[in-house]
Amino acid sequence: MAVPATKPPLSEYDYHAWLLEQAAHIRARRFDRIDSEVLAEELEDMGRSERRAVESHLKNLLIHLLKWAQQKQRRSGSWRDSIENAQDALADLLQDSLSLRPQLPEFVKRQYPRARRSAANQTGLTVPRFPATCPFRLEEMLDAEFFPETLEERG
Repeated sequence: MAVPATKPPLSEYDYHAWLLEQAAHIRARRFDRIDSEVLAEELEDMGRSERRAVESHLKNLLIHLLKWAQQKQRRSGSWRDSIENAQDALADLLQDSLSLRPQLPEFVKRQYPRARRSAANQTGLTVPRFPATCPFRLEEMLDAEFFPETLEERG
């Protein structure tokens, strides 16, 4: 006599349906039906995803600010738009996740070397042409009116 195959958990083959099911259990207060371990892991993953999104937009902002400051003759509306888009995306993410704001200095320290390297790659300049540490203050970077002068003028 064959043993019927057990169906894998819904979270393994239909993530969207599993999420809806978990939400329905919570709303109905059927806490005994919640897949708490997997749900906790998913929530932690969502938190990491928010952090990665902030860091990604921050890196992009840094790249464009460096390019703007280093190549005055190549400034364009497209570069300005890229700076503003990154600032807007950061503002939106930080508005929805206030607890990430205090971590911004750490994110800048982690992302600036990467942004410096990318800016060098994108401009064809050498990495040492860009400052070794971030030349922009956090308040400046988040200010929609901020467009840096050249790096030489910043001192």
